[in-house]
Amino acid sequence: MPIVLLGFMGVGKTTTANLLNLPVYDMDQIIEERIGMSIADYFRFKGEAAFRQVETEVLKELLALSADCLVSTGGGVVKSEFNRQLLQKNKENNVLLTASFDVAYERISQDSQSQRPLFLENSKDDFETIYQERMSLYQGLADTVIDTDDLSPEHVARKILCK
Repeated sequence: MPIVLLGFMGVGKTTTANLLNLPVYDMDQIIEERIGMSIADYFRFKGEAAFRQVETEVLKELLALSADCLVSTGGGVVKSEFNRQLLQKNKENNVLLTASFDVAYERISQDSQSQRPLFLENSKDDFETIYQERMSLYQGLADTVIDTDDLSPEHVARKILCK
């Protein structure tokens, strides 16, 4: 079964995944390839509901993989009750990466590579509300929880490999 990295945007899922010596399936990248455009554009043209449907399809496919691999999820994958049920079945193989709001916000604001619609379209206060809502949805979905505030991506990767 795959190891699934969960967590809010800015906690280091993609960065950490790329440091591990496992095949990596980045859900956001797979979704962008499937929809033929950036997630930000898809949100704008099709809406969040359409995006979440594609996200669920991709999650189901990746959780069905039998090979040792790593799945890096998007930060909103837990918004869907169905996705949370799927993830609950994989709980022992899920790793929740966390960061305080201030650290996550700073990392996202420094990331010039990624256009994150929720970050770009919300005030800092509204974005913090989204963060708090999502953090409550992650609870209970992973046996392993790693706070990344003061850890390098390499240290996080070592913790995952030692779990």
